[in-house]
Amino acid sequence: MVSSSRIAIARKRRGLTLAALSERADVSLQSLSNYETGRTDPTGDTLSKLAAALEFPESFFRRDSIDLLPLDAVSFRARSKLAAGPRDAALASSTLALELNEWIDSRYRLPASQVPTLARLDPEVAADVVRARWDLGDAPISNMVHLVESRGVRVFSLPPEFSDVDAFSFWRSGTPFIFLSTLKSPERGRFDVAHELGHLVLHGEERELYGPSAEKEANRFASAFLMPRSSVESIIPDSPLVSQVIAAKKIWKVAAMALAYRLHDLGIVSDWHYRKICVELSKKGYRSSEPQGIPGREKSQLLEKVFSMAHGKGISLRNVASELDVTSQELSSWIFGLVVTVRTGAERTTASPARSKPRLTVVR
Repeated sequence: MVSSSRIAIARKRRGLTLAALSERADVSLQSLSNYETGRTDPTGDTLSKLAAALEFPESFFRRDSIDLLPLDAVSFRARSKLAAGPRDAALASSTLALELNEWIDSRYRLPASQVPTLARLDPEVAADVVRARWDLGDAPISNMVHLVESRGVRVFSLPPEFSDVDAFSFWRSGTPFIFLSTLKSPERGRFDVAHELGHLVLHGEERELYGPSAEKEANRFASAFLMPRSSVESIIPDSPLVSQVIAAKKIWKVAAMALAYRLHDLGIVSDWHYRKICVELSKKGYRSSEPQGIPGREKSQLLEKVFSMAHGKGISLRNVASELDVTSQELSSWIFGLVVTVRTGAERTTASPARSKPRLTVVR
């Protein structure tokens, strides 16, 4: 039996319309429509054509049916401006990554979620509450991805072709997920994690997950979470010079523009001074990039530990991809392009999972 839903998800993952797939696979448009609605099944030869065109193994299409993540459950930024193709491709990719998460969950004991839901609080207050519950004080956060993973958030990467999608998050069966673009500067990537954490904390069933007001609230949460009021006010002088803003951004590992916005929001700089800082930062290239910024993006520590432990049992990335019936390239696109190496002479054991799940911890 061929799963009609997997034909549709594979097509959306590749960002193809039915017409585009019809031309690429040399299969009629009507036949493709019938396959995706389950009215008919493709023949063996036709399935081979579809698998080649969509770059998925034929076995992928014979797995159990799968439901695409519902659009309303996901916090897409600027959702109304996002084209349907990139949006559906990102949803399809994250839907498939959830199968990897199930594979991991079945073998390892991951940190339980400690993400509170604070829908009724002001974003600034909510950021302070989360910091207090996580015992962070007002200290700068060294690594945002490691921090949220240590508190039970599952973090995966978005394939690099999704340049129109910054990041998004959602809750699923009590577990919080964040998906991140790998194309932005490290500073903006850190802000994206904090922004999506804001959505997880502030939004969901009780409050609207998307729209201008939700995005503004998530931005306010991220700004307050990364740059606590007490910390900023104790370090930054009133009416700072642009050079002081550039130097200080390294303390909190944020973009210069993000710090300037925070200073304005806290009343440390006036409207006029804020505009002046933004103009000067733009001239120095800080609007579109982060000159002399953080050298590398933050990546998942949890996934690195999982696949390192799997390697110790003789399970390679290729083995995992085979179990999920996807290509190694597809799997790599969900895990920040992780490459696991095995020490020369390291002992290799059988690939069967242990009877008791190893407990994984993440150091923030």
